[in-house]
Amino acid sequence: MTNVNDTINYIELPMIKKMETVAFYKQAFGWSFTDWGLDYISFDGAGIDGGFNRESSLAVSGPGVLVILYADDLSVAKANIEKAGGRIVRPTYDFPGGQRFHFEDPNGNQLAVWSDK
Repeated sequence: MTNVNDTINYIELPMIKKMETVAFYKQAFGWSFTDWGLDYISFDGAGIDGGFNRESSLAVSGPGVLVILYADDLSVAKANIEKAGGRIVRPTYDFPGGQRFHFEDPNGNQLAVWSDK
């Protein structure tokens, strides 16, 4: 990866459930992971570099920054997320660019998936 001035370079999300996090994102999206010890994992395959950091055992208390993934087919993405153990927290809705829904991962992080189709 090339580092570019004034661009988003890395995304780091809170983590309290390491094994569940790896299993969820592998199953739902096909991401791969590198284990950096008890409290950190990084991921590949998401279109941007990032990781999950366990700095405390406290669950995420709010949606915070919303990371939005893209999917060609929302119904397939939604089914994959639910099958992997994710929880849909906002059903699919229309917005000017297309449609999207929000979900929670095993750590309580809220993310969204959108499609322009």
